[in-house]
Amino acid sequence: MPKRTITVIPGDGIGPSIIDSALKILDKAGCDFEYEFADAGLTALEKHGELLPQRTLDLIEKNRIALKGPLTTPVGEGFTSINVSLRKTFSLYANVRPVNSFKGTQARYENIDIITVRENTEGMYSGLGQKVSDDGQIAEATSIITRQGAEQITTFAYELARKENRKKITIVHKANIMKSTSGLFLKVAREVSQRYPDITTEEMIVDAACMKLVMNPENFDVIVTTNLFGDILSDLCAGLVGGLGMAPGANIGRDAAIFEAVHGSAPDIAGKNLANPTSVILASIQMLEYLGMSDKAEMIRNAVSAVIEEGDRTTRDLGGTHGTTDFTQAVLDRLG
Repeated sequence: MPKRTITVIPGDGIGPSIIDSALKILDKAGCDFEYEFADAGLTALEKHGELLPQRTLDLIEKNRIALKGPLTTPVGEGFTSINVSLRKTFSLYANVRPVNSFKGTQARYENIDIITVRENTEGMYSGLGQKVSDDGQIAEATSIITRQGAEQITTFAYELARKENRKKITIVHKANIMKSTSGLFLKVAREVSQRYPDITTEEMIVDAACMKLVMNPENFDVIVTTNLFGDILSDLCAGLVGGLGMAPGANIGRDAAIFEAVHGSAPDIAGKNLANPTSVILASIQMLEYLGMSDKAEMIRNAVSAVIEEGDRTTRDLGGTHGTTDFTQAVLDRLG
């Protein structure tokens, strides 16, 4: 059988070093992928004069699977977010952000196991209607929620819950105030929930959800919500397990998917061999599960868990004194 080819976008800042870590681990686990490398972000801007070159889009289109490091979009210079552009281009409507407790981290909680399913293409992140008045006194943006988008993401969440043997979905909204947009999302989510009587459904206003996630996170299983709320809640959930360095992300469409580290490019530590590569390693595990390679995914997860629990060559954010390469080697040793 021909090897599966993965489009790899190393990204900016610490991206190349943590992506290199993930690829070494995938290879050591016997995944037998071919890799085609592509540029995006500031690296692409410097090399090709554009943040998202056509060649990069073509490679994603061809291979339909990508593993991506963090990208930097210049702030305040009129550039559109690269991540948003990728999601729109390939209709990656579902952003899946799982968080799990790992023994040995500096997290305040234990036994956290939450998946946030975030609508990825609509709402405030669509970028529609953004304008500022000529006198600079009034700014506007348009939020649009469609029935199709709401049904698509909530159906995805319930199907994921059923596949993962999850017992409860929390629909997070702000329909009490945003009666049109959030109201439509909630209405459609309720309709979808009726098709899944085997899964318990609860509804929660977003501000209450934030409070309850901090007070009793063990009461949450799967969260489904709109774009902006999902962005905020998934970062909050990452904080429960030790931060963004412990949180992966998957952007999934009907026939394409991009897996990524969800943290930033951290230019202050780029090139210093200090970064924790766990986020993108966990993203590569999501990729393996998506591809039906659950045995390889479990093998890598067990190796990462053992390294963190034993404090073997862990990075500073995990309480250790080592860097990216040492952490990677500790995982590779266990895969050996």
